[in-house]
Amino acid sequence: MVRLLYAALVALVGAAIVHISVLLLLPHFSDRDAWARLAEAADYYKPVRIDAAAGEVPIVRSLDPLFYASACRFDLSDGPVRVHTPGNVPYWSVSIYNRGGQNVYAFTDRATDTGQLDVVVLSAAQMIETRKQLPEEFRNSILVEAPVGQGIVVVRSFVPDISWQPTATRFLRNLACSRS
Repeated sequence: MVRLLYAALVALVGAAIVHISVLLLLPHFSDRDAWARLAEAADYYKPVRIDAAAGEVPIVRSLDPLFYASACRFDLSDGPVRVHTPGNVPYWSVSIYNRGGQNVYAFTDRATDTGQLDVVVLSAAQMIETRKQLPEEFRNSILVEAPVGQGIVVVRSFVPDISWQPTATRFLRNLACSRS
């Protein structure tokens, strides 16, 4: 009886280990991750609304209905990427993800003096070259050194009430994501 109980316990522990391993490895083998969905929606450097507020099925499910969001894919081997938009909203945040969906950098509008969204994402080598001779258009930009080759920039805008919806929509519609 003890052997049967021991065998059942070993089988349960083994099944739990296999189950957890499969759950943790699933994102690595999935072809329907955020990167693939964004690739279907738009090419590199093209911002795409990813929330349900755009009136379509959301590309990435958002848990917070008070935030509108846009994302663009980039490739730093093409050069630095600049993300900017005119206007102000009550709050915005930027997150940079690697191709696998891991967040490598994030900040909010509180990181700027003016509250304006103007970010340049660079590799380590590009950061060194840019710092040597800073272009005029980068003078007020936040320079972010990202340890990624390809990635996704996600910009979120807070919509505290219905009166802010047009402003937040315009803020994300005017979002530019371009090679610099």
